[in-house]
Amino acid sequence: MKFWKKTLLVLLAVIFLAQIPFVYKRYQIGRLAAKITALEQNKTAIPRADFDEYKGIVHAHSSLGGHSTARFDELLGAAQTNDLDFVVMTEHFSPLFDTAALTLNGFYGKTLFIGGNEIDTGDSDRFLLIDGSREAAQFAARQTPEVLAKIHAENKIAFVTYPEKFKSWNAAFDGIEVFSLHTNAKKMNPFGFLPTALWSFGAYPELTLAQYFARPAENLRKFDEISVQRKITLFAGTDAHSNIGFHLFGDDTGNKFVNFKFDDYATVFRLVRTHVLLEKNKPLTRESLIESLKNGRSFVGFDVLGDTTGFSVAAENSGAQTAIQGDEINLQNGVRLKIAAPQKSRFVIYKNGEKIHEASDQTEIIFEAKEKGAYRTEIYLDALGSPFDQMPWIISNPIYIK
Repeated sequence: MKFWKKTLLVLLAVIFLAQIPFVYKRYQIGRLAAKITALEQNKTAIPRADFDEYKGIVHAHSSLGGHSTARFDELLGAAQTNDLDFVVMTEHFSPLFDTAALTLNGFYGKTLFIGGNEIDTGDSDRFLLIDGSREAAQFAARQTPEVLAKIHAENKIAFVTYPEKFKSWNAAFDGIEVFSLHTNAKKMNPFGFLPTALWSFGAYPELTLAQYFARPAENLRKFDEISVQRKITLFAGTDAHSNIGFHLFGDDTGNKFVNFKFDDYATVFRLVRTHVLLEKNKPLTRESLIESLKNGRSFVGFDVLGDTTGFSVAAENSGAQTAIQGDEINLQNGVRLKIAAPQKSRFVIYKNGEKIHEASDQTEIIFEAKEKGAYRTEIYLDALGSPFDQMPWIISNPIYIK
């Protein structure tokens, strides 16, 4: 056999053998999908007597901010396909026009869109401004305390985004984006992800991406540190741009001969969502949604692992005072926390950032709190195996016992 033929055969053999781990990963992701389907069939319905629950997305961009070429029709289609109740747009600002005013605002079908901005300050801090402002571009010339004072004077809220780069931790911001799909994706090893995606993304796009999720330990630690001092909101952001992939030929208007995206809106909107609670029969409006986000009446659901609808944390003290996530309640002679999840899960309770209680294979637990503090819960689906025994399925906002 000629040398070049031997070389070619060896090369083909190496390529074939190199694919085995990724073929096996495709098999594992398929098994994971089957497990999720089986668990979903055994969900526990959790009725809500006093609150209505709405699910949606915080932190999304369109072509208006210059970081994407994605159009509104793709956004609207993804919101409809995913049955979302709200989408908070956070358009990058422009010095020439008001991107928040020109983005999607109001109801489109059942989905409420709120036009916000992603802004920078003169201290190099970055926030999600909800709702947006025509002065968004000017904030880059002002110091963070001055920017926040103006935002609050206008009854808007400012959430820290990219907390790993944030500096002004003593400032009076309203919340922290503890998990970001964009930030998490940047930590992925492309040499491992690309061959995995080659075998698995077509059949299981969301679960292929979810394989790389990791608990945002440092961001949660920072959140817990601040929540000891004052009320604050945690949430997860998609930072959706729909602009990562490749195409062959075409033009800037979206006409492409071959066009493939890893982060199209329809896919990323299925990964992680913010679930907001409103008092029963209180309509979902721009004002009521912003108020609930500000007050922490919400939780993070990694719905790619199973629908988190129905998760609840409720508290009651000896004086019959009640509270839910984001609320304050007096300690008195103790507070009873009742926490419920729609599937058998592992419940982990944190007080001021310290793990104080854990219970496995439960759909509901009751915990007697005897001390003051900020109490929040993380829920884990251990049945899904690694890495989801270390990555939360649900992250709650705290109840503050005073």
